[in-house]
Amino acid sequence: MAFLTDEKLVIVGAGGMIGSNMVQSALMMNLTSNICLYDVFPPEIGPLGVAEEMRQSGFVDANITATADPAVAFKDAKYIISSGGAPRKEGMTREDLLAGNCKIAEGLGKDIQKYCPDVKHVVIIFNPADLTGLVTLLYSGLKPGQVTTLAALDSSRLQSALAKKFNVMQNKVTGAHTFGGHGEQMAVFGSAVKIDGKPLNDLIGTAEFPEEEWEQMKKDVIQGGSAIIKLRGRSSFQSPALMSVKMIAAVMGGEPFEYPAGTYVKTDKYDHIMMAMDTTLDKNGCSFKVPQGTAEEVAKLDASYEHLCKMRDELVTLNIVPEISKWSEINPNL
Repeated sequence: MAFLTDEKLVIVGAGGMIGSNMVQSALMMNLTSNICLYDVFPPEIGPLGVAEEMRQSGFVDANITATADPAVAFKDAKYIISSGGAPRKEGMTREDLLAGNCKIAEGLGKDIQKYCPDVKHVVIIFNPADLTGLVTLLYSGLKPGQVTTLAALDSSRLQSALAKKFNVMQNKVTGAHTFGGHGEQMAVFGSAVKIDGKPLNDLIGTAEFPEEEWEQMKKDVIQGGSAIIKLRGRSSFQSPALMSVKMIAAVMGGEPFEYPAGTYVKTDKYDHIMMAMDTTLDKNGCSFKVPQGTAEEVAKLDASYEHLCKMRDELVTLNIVPEISKWSEINPNL
């Protein structure tokens, strides 16, 4: 069986629902013959069971290991996907997980620097992903293009909502992107969207798609994670698992990743922050362009950035990260 690579992929939080789905997705997509399942829980009650079930699924060409020892897990790792944070529960926002999960991200970053400083790419998906990704990047010592976060669900939720509204296949909805934070202040961009080739702007305000319906759809997209919790009784696990595996596949040299990713941004306007941009993920890592939109959309992006800055500054107050002027002392790449 042909794999994209034989280099080691580590799934962090592999004993959980997201992690175990990531393992299965990575194996079904033939990403690598070398996959390690890591979790802080003892292997016998988490990742060991997942590993055994994967072997029983007939993935006979892959070396599947499981461990609760970070030294074993991260040794020789070239790719990492981490869902290793506390899950979001009903009534919680992504931001409610800030302090605890960012401490976990700090530990992850330090483990990367200690055990696998030559890792090629890391995808962070545990919330609030913009901040946990930023903290991981800071303490890992990696370059900005080597750490990305899962922001794609917001764009896929917008694409899905529009496809259902206009009764078309999802691939007929193009340019449906959200940018900025993966949270309550995300910026939903509609000006570049086309529905089966027709500009969305030509449809908004018509009898078919009144302005107020579009405004409600944007609110529903922002609350998409909460809607899944209400529908399923637990936070999303299948969609973040598959999206994150597709992200790591792209940097392994597989199919291009078509949705925006969260990436480290340092421009004249947006500085020392992790947020969703117009990104390209490939074997060279992540590169980005600042999204182009209407004045209203750009204002929403600016507001999202300001919201992220407030949470970043809260991490300074909590002593999880130092003041920005000292970041380069921890990670010279920043």
